Amino acid sequence: MKKLVLVSAIAVLLTACGTTDPYQKRLDAERERQEKYVERSLDKAPDWMTKLPESKAAVYANGSAVSPDMAMADEKAKTVAFGKICMAAGGEVDKQSRVFRSDIGTGSNENSEMAVRSLCRKVDVTGAEVVEIKRISEGSRYRSYVLVALPMGEANILKQQKVNDRLSERSVQRSTDAFKELDAQ
Repeated sequence: MKKLVLVSAIAVLLTACGTTDPYQKRLDAERERQEKYVERSLDKAPDWMTKLPESKAAVYANGSAVSPDMAMADEKAKTVAFGKICMAAGGEVDKQSRVFRSDIGTGSNENSEMAVRSLCRKVDVTGAEVVEIKRISEGSRYRSYVLVALPMGEANILKQQKVNDRLSERSVQRSTDAFKELDAQ
């Protein structure tokens, strides 16, 4: 992969050197800059982006996103990762994507949109948490890598507390009902 990128970069440089067209040189320089950003995002990506941690006590998911605003890059990456957690736990995530791409001569233009709605209505993902965030710069933009985890069973303390609270509420209600029944007799 790295050899392919290196060969592509060299080819772009040779092409740029072989032309006297200043606009073609500018286009080639921009393409080279974009290739460097992609290569850097792959080189700087944490290991857990390609191989998630394994655990018997938790489910892991990752996400990555880019934005000129650091908080927005983080939020978008977390949305992707929590959507994956929801699906891994048996929930449903609504995703809608639109992509328009046009090829023009030697280049292409692409516009894309993605709307994600992570609603885990039927699945309780209480206790899901951000484990790690890594950020890198891509020119004037931030790329955020996010690792999230959903502890399972007894390892999920927040969910256990939620279950215990629900049982306690039910017990109080049952005792109130039982005393009302005794008083009615």
